[in-house]
Amino acid sequence: MGEHVSFAANGGTCEGYLAIPASGRGPGVIVVQEWWGLVPHITDLADRFAAAGYVALAPDFFHGISTTEPDEAMRLLMSMAMDRAAQDLSGAAVYLGHRDEVTGPQVGAVGFCMGGSLALWSATLAPTIAIAVGFYPAVPWQAMKPDWSGYAGKAAVIHCSEEDGTSSAEGIVAAVEGISAAGGAVTVFDYPGTRHAFVNDTRPEVFDVAASALAWDRTLAMLSARLSS
Repeated sequence: MGEHVSFAANGGTCEGYLAIPASGRGPGVIVVQEWWGLVPHITDLADRFAAAGYVALAPDFFHGISTTEPDEAMRLLMSMAMDRAAQDLSGAAVYLGHRDEVTGPQVGAVGFCMGGSLALWSATLAPTIAIAVGFYPAVPWQAMKPDWSGYAGKAAVIHCSEEDGTSSAEGIVAAVEGISAAGGAVTVFDYPGTRHAFVNDTRPEVFDVAASALAWDRTLAMLSARLSS
């Protein structure tokens, strides 16, 4: 079990859920929520990262609001201020970097759905985010206007569902082209037969046991390669 924390975010504060591995130390990872908010599925994922040896911080991008209703989730997404989200992402990276439990100056970011896009964006915002992993990213890049040049020397991993159009989807192609042109290393995985949010085990209508396990193992391997040295 983790704890709820508050951290500085460009003159303001952001709340989040922090999970620390049993060893007491490990690389830092930012866990970026879906459009439902900081719900139990996301804190469970932070706990899973902690169990795998990472100090995991899940920021609350909706600042105390969560929902189980798609219409409300869409409203929350559409009303999210991208400048505030950028501050929260950057603040989360700085906060992890200052935690005594975090080994090494570089951290990772892993996000899901809406958070998949935010996680990929985060590496363009915070110099210490060395690797970003996006699961089925679902926010148009026009909302973020990412400067992909920030990926020079960094890495990205993108997990694509078939329902979202796989790696052929326009947004995925744009991200791959931008990151590659910047000199970043980008790896893309397709998961045939999967629906959007196939990792979310609280939604049996979309959860895919085999694809989820494979994507999780691949994510841990890529994080380890970048953050354990």
